Amino acid sequence: MSQLQNAFTLFLSLLVEAMPFLLLGVILSSILLIFVDERRLVALMPRNAVLGAFVGGCIGFLFPVCECGNVPVARRLLVQGMPNAVAVSFLLAAPTINPIVIWSTWVAFRDQPEIVFYRVIFSLFIATVIGIIFSIQKDPRPLLQTSLAKSLNWQPQTPEKESIPLLLQSGSFLIGNSGQTLRLDESFAATAVLPAVQAIPMKRRWLTFVENVVMELRELGGVLILGSAIAAGLQVFVPREFVLNLGQDPITSILAMMLLAVIVSICSTVDSFFALSFASSFTSSSLLAFLVFGPMIDLKGIGLMLSIFKPRMLIYLFALAAQMTFLLTLAHSYLF
Repeated sequence: MSQLQNAFTLFLSLLVEAMPFLLLGVILSSILLIFVDERRLVALMPRNAVLGAFVGGCIGFLFPVCECGNVPVARRLLVQGMPNAVAVSFLLAAPTINPIVIWSTWVAFRDQPEIVFYRVIFSLFIATVIGIIFSIQKDPRPLLQTSLAKSLNWQPQTPEKESIPLLLQSGSFLIGNSGQTLRLDESFAATAVLPAVQAIPMKRRWLTFVENVVMELRELGGVLILGSAIAAGLQVFVPREFVLNLGQDPITSILAMMLLAVIVSICSTVDSFFALSFASSFTSSSLLAFLVFGPMIDLKGIGLMLSIFKPRMLIYLFALAAQMTFLLTLAHSYLF
């Protein structure tokens, strides 16, 4: 009975800790929907895979959300046609590459500033490389949940369509306000006929804002509750000593801290203080593994990411992030 009580207490603590950041992410997502012309934002993003992935990783400075809040923002950007490289890189890097987390890490490891530096560099590098890898899949819809893929504002750009004059292509057409010929197809119906953000009355914008916040909280809150319950159960029923006993050498200590990061599912804004408690018994490289891998992949995050991606996509994401984190931190342990 005491274990169940401990599990319930941990579940509530995880939920209370994560919910404000999920709310922040949902609010930012709704702001994008109602008050920002996302098509302009998407149009500004680089189409080059390498540059786009790097920029996506740095966007966290503009949207300072943790691993609970970045999911609704990334989902909203994907719906509006954000390139895969940008969206995936943002999803992985935003929980670490933001001013709040960088500041909290520096406060915790003030005597070891290199931890802050390598955490940022490793996180940005991993997110950029994975973003580049997933940019190979030009059409993101096979990677996404069916409900999200249906609402995706994505249109393929094939050489054939680019080389054929517009009026020689099949379909229906109309004349735009400026006199140019516009093709009336599904992608046009999903974007071009929508009024500009500035044309929507302010009262209607606020009503839609509230409706979207409630809808996304209801959808994402459910998976957050499930992920928090699983994380709390594992923390209580899997002895922590079992994990700690693995950390006797550079390789097993890194693997143990990566496993611990997945199990505890602690928010990236406070995980540095949690990692600091292991500084006396674990190497700095294994602490880095915890600080880099945890914000990218943990049980809460997996539950939330399932609202965007299919399980197969998450397996690839998990495997790539785990391998790169392990290799980078292992190299760090032998070189520094």
